[in-house]
Amino acid sequence: QEQLVESGGGLVQAGGSLRLSCAASGRAFSSYVMGWFRQAPGKERKVVAAISWSGGTTYYADSVQGRFTISRDNAKNTVYLQMNSLKPEDTALYYCAAKEPSGTWGDYWGQGTQVTVSS
Repeated sequence: QEQLVESGGGLVQAGGSLRLSCAASGRAFSSYVMGWFRQAPGKERKVVAAISWSGGTTYYADSVQGRFTISRDNAKNTVYLQMNSLKPEDTALYYCAAKEPSGTWGDYWGQGTQVTVSS
């Protein structure tokens, strides 16, 4: 059974850093595009960052460009999100997601990990 499990969330002060991890199992996710989404209370879920299967292509939302870095280790079936210079507006439930290169987001999601940034 396919499974994505996030970890690394927590409470941090503004300006601090956190590193999220997403461990994938049950499918050849090494060939999939992997992404991080976030959803704040009362708001829609939005993509934060994404990375191609090889790691050679990345995407970042404007709001996190220059502060967040997405990476992956296919040997470990794990994708990471390094978050620096965190702001209170980064507070949200962060989800790991996977899709086939030609597919759309929505088939594979983790359970989410909470990130809370205090001012």
